Amino acid sequence: MSKYMIVLALSLCVPLVLSFRLPLGIWRNFRALFASLALILAIFGTWDMLASRMGHWYFNPDGVCGAYIVNLPLEEWLFFIVIPFCCIFTWEALHYLKAKTK
Repeated sequence: MSKYMIVLALSLCVPLVLSFRLPLGIWRNFRALFASLALILAIFGTWDMLASRMGHWYFNPDGVCGAYIVNLPLEEWLFFIVIPFCCIFTWEALHYLKAKTK
């Protein structure tokens, strides 16, 4: 497992587990979640592809698993799903805690 994949897995483990355990609104509106993640993936995935193709940055082969989609490593594509999911989880968790304290 690559270093990048380990960071993604560690980032995702707590929000993913708690998103099923806490009564958050994440999974009730799966279509909105999917649309949000798909939009982020399309916009920033395209941006990343162009930037790496133009040589603005690259991915160290020692830090990724070696599987590429288009010209981006698998981990970079997963980044655009995992990190926004963690942000949405945080947003919903804060709404849950705010409502609970009222």
